[in-house]
Amino acid sequence: MSALETIRLVAGREISTRVRSRSFLWTTGLLVAAIVAGGVILDLALGSSSAASVAVTPRTQPLAQPLQDIARANDETVRVIQVDDDAAAQAAVADEDADAALTGGPTDFTVVVRTQPDPEQYAMLTVLRQQAALRAAVADLGGDPAQVAEQLASATVKIRTLDPEPERDGGQIAAGYVAGILLFLALQTTAQLVSQGVVEEKSTRVVELLLSTIRPWQLMTGKVLGIGVIGLLQVVAVIVAAAGTALALGLLDTSSLDLGATIAWALVWFVVGFITYSLALAALASLVSRQEDVASVTAPVLVIMAIPYVIGISIAPWNPTSPVVVALSYIPFAAPMVMPMRIALGAVENWEIILSLALSLVVIPVLVWGAGRIYSNAVLRTGARVRLRDALRVG
Repeated sequence: MSALETIRLVAGREISTRVRSRSFLWTTGLLVAAIVAGGVILDLALGSSSAASVAVTPRTQPLAQPLQDIARANDETVRVIQVDDDAAAQAAVADEDADAALTGGPTDFTVVVRTQPDPEQYAMLTVLRQQAALRAAVADLGGDPAQVAEQLASATVKIRTLDPEPERDGGQIAAGYVAGILLFLALQTTAQLVSQGVVEEKSTRVVELLLSTIRPWQLMTGKVLGIGVIGLLQVVAVIVAAAGTALALGLLDTSSLDLGATIAWALVWFVVGFITYSLALAALASLVSRQEDVASVTAPVLVIMAIPYVIGISIAPWNPTSPVVVALSYIPFAAPMVMPMRIALGAVENWEIILSLALSLVVIPVLVWGAGRIYSNAVLRTGARVRLRDALRVG
């Protein structure tokens, strides 16, 4: 039997065993449910500031479009309701069918509200009243109000920024958080599955039976590959749930987020991160024979995993160009945690992603060699913990 066929069989055994396990099904279901619930909560939170409704009469109808333009300039939305007269407009406000009503005429209108408007609404209505007064003054002087309004609209301030700061919207910031949290949880869970599986087979002596027919590196590679496929399936399920929820609820309608590229790179970095961490954890786990001792040998790697995650999730969403964040996004072991956040935030060029990916890939052959050496020399030794120095010795 060829080495590839052996690895495929070991990987298939891991996949078939774990994909039906309750822990995998429950974990995946809970993650998907959490993502969907988070999207619904975010949609409800955004919906709490839904578009204001304003009732207008035939006489105040000319004010509808200017009011919507003013609201749009302030990142607000106004929904216009047509009513027959001033009495109907006031009734709409009293019955809570409208938040406000414009009564009277187009130049001397009155705003009818149930309570005092907030400062932002008052400012928009003040601008509307000033525009109405300006149009009336222009008309009295024999000018064309429409032409003057067009000239005023085109008279914008020209700004030249010496050190421009890229703008990031709520969708990008949310994606940055989701990318960081999701990849950390997925990498931590799946990589630890590898270490636990190694110790489980070693403590039950199953590994001795397996290694009587296959080589140690083939067993380790197949285990890493099988659990990696399981982890990738879990990540894909969660990402699909997140993307579907965001699209269904319209959370990304006004976002600058490149959803397709963000998802693709998140999957790439999961694969790279999983291979990196699982090789290290599989090698270290082979040094012990009891599940209780796994934490003591894998703790350094888990700390290395946690540090860039904590720094990234704390700083990157608000300052993705921070020198600390940028540096971590290039360092192997840290890049799978930080670079996906920067990608989601749109704060990285393609050449930066490729360079970071190349640096992480260069480390993998070294990990394969080192992990293979440690695993081969330690996995058959039971009892006391094997020293790392002994496991690295040749022969």
